[in-house]
Amino acid sequence: MAQITESIDVAVPVRTAYNQWTQFEEFPQFMEGVESVQQLDDTHLRWVAEIGNKREEWDAEITEQNPDERVAWAARGGKGNAGVVTFHRLNDDETRVTVQMDWEPEGVVENVGTALGFDDRQVSKDLDRFKELIESRGQESGAWRGEV
Repeated sequence: MAQITESIDVAVPVRTAYNQWTQFEEFPQFMEGVESVQQLDDTHLRWVAEIGNKREEWDAEITEQNPDERVAWAARGGKGNAGVVTFHRLNDDETRVTVQMDWEPEGVVENVGTALGFDDRQVSKDLDRFKELIESRGQESGAWRGEV
């Protein structure tokens, strides 16, 4: 099992960062390789992504969601992964977003990529794009503030 932990500070209030992150269907705007995320209901998502030049599809379940604090998930079939995204208020206008993820690399390409740190760099770049997206907007495109 590969483990990734990456953080980024974004210049928006914690509520804004959290609200934007709950717009799961917009993940392809900042997550490289993610073709689509379909929210099936409050706790279930359908993912389609290209990983290691291979198209993958899987379902994920949101296992915990606390507004302005954390969103945790686990794959249910397909690509094995689980993790949590946490939101830490640094001040009124700045938030630290941290992604902690475990995933199961498959095959030579994914295992070599993991060993060389490609997955860590990918998550870091995705967070950079999230920062650019939310800071350029200055506000979230929507919100889901339910608890799981």
